[in-house]
Amino acid sequence: MSQETNKINVEVETAYIESQSIPEQNRYVFSYTITISNTGTVAARLLNRHWIITDANGQVQEVVGEGVVGKQPFLRPGENFSYTSGTALETPLGTMHGSYQMRSETGDHFDAPISPFTLAIPHSLH
Repeated sequence: MSQETNKINVEVETAYIESQSIPEQNRYVFSYTITISNTGTVAARLLNRHWIITDANGQVQEVVGEGVVGKQPFLRPGENFSYTSGTALETPLGTMHGSYQMRSETGDHFDAPISPFTLAIPHSLH
């Protein structure tokens, strides 16, 4: 199948959760809202997620699991699905990237890449 058939777009918005963070204990909590859009021509289901989370000290957390927020959304062409989740870092700055493992309605398995994005407390980047 072509790239255009199985095409998933992933957009990310992040936020620092000051009320859950404890900087004195090196705990910085961030939320991320993901919007997954099927911009291809065939419906597909999100089966699994794979995240690589890296803090400013180079400490890496790898998260692999079924679905997102307890769901395995089925997206027809033109549909999207949004959810919010979160992570905690030991530093005020970090990055995340990964992929969603998808299955099209025609049975093809493919990965939808999630480009690297930054997690940062306000005013930590210029």
